[in-house]
Amino acid sequence: MNSIDLKVLATAQDWIRAGHRVTLGTVVRTWGSSPRPPGSIMALRGDGQLAGSVSGGCIEDDLIYRLRQGDSAFSRPTVTTYGEQAEEARRFGLPCGGTVQMVLEPAGEGGWLSELVAAVNARRGVERTLDLETGLVSLTDSVEADRVEFDGRSLRAIHAPRERLLIIGAGQLSRFVAGMAVMLDMDVIVCDPRPEYHEGWAALEGVSLVTRLPDEVVTGLQPGPRDAVLALTHDPKLDDLALMEALQSPAFFVGALGSRRTNAARRERLLEFDVTREQLERLQGPVGLSIGAKTPAEIAVSILAQLVECRRRPG
Repeated sequence: MNSIDLKVLATAQDWIRAGHRVTLGTVVRTWGSSPRPPGSIMALRGDGQLAGSVSGGCIEDDLIYRLRQGDSAFSRPTVTTYGEQAEEARRFGLPCGGTVQMVLEPAGEGGWLSELVAAVNARRGVERTLDLETGLVSLTDSVEADRVEFDGRSLRAIHAPRERLLIIGAGQLSRFVAGMAVMLDMDVIVCDPRPEYHEGWAALEGVSLVTRLPDEVVTGLQPGPRDAVLALTHDPKLDDLALMEALQSPAFFVGALGSRRTNAARRERLLEFDVTREQLERLQGPVGLSIGAKTPAEIAVSILAQLVECRRRPG
């Protein structure tokens, strides 16, 4: 679940605790071009305050107007569609004749909302099912990726934790990689036990610095299918054991910096540990797409482009 939508749910939770009535809107289907994809969430407070977005603003303005007019859509779960006609699409600022279908639902007392936010913040996936006829919401654990399904009677949404990137090494390149990964909405952890590399990391928003040995950190994190691990130190004493642990995990991306010769030697060393040849095939090394990168910033772009490519690859 991306940080934007998680923040919307947390804001809705705060509003309910403060005694406000809250309506949630979830994009369930889109046709043509649309500003936000299915699964996007907005929250509308009883006095018209808004958190999140589902368009460039025109749909939100209409929802606020309907709320203030006492539209019954805000008293029970309701399906609403914008942009079914070309004139309507233009009116609501939907590009290329786009259409957006949403489910509006009163959040009630928000007990399930608190549970969902707490679970995602604790890196547990949640499946939320809304019965439109009864308005009842049920939550179950899930290991699936984010997605939303709607059959006209029930809304099923998977809220997975944000993807997490562990960077081994706190050098200059790591700063560029970490900053760009934050912009990709990843939770970023930088691990380096060497005190000479610790200064200045506290100022990088959205990045945590840990100073334990990298293999201990990997073991403690227990990487799952929404985790990536990058070894960027050039130091086998720091990289190798951590890579061994990562390659034996379900992490969706494991990469290591270095030349082809360096990576060939690294692979030979890893085979001497408990890493199988099948596991070793998962290692991206030399990490990064071949784009002729020279500067640290360009190398960071090549690394994260490869990570995104792997993340979006079907299967």
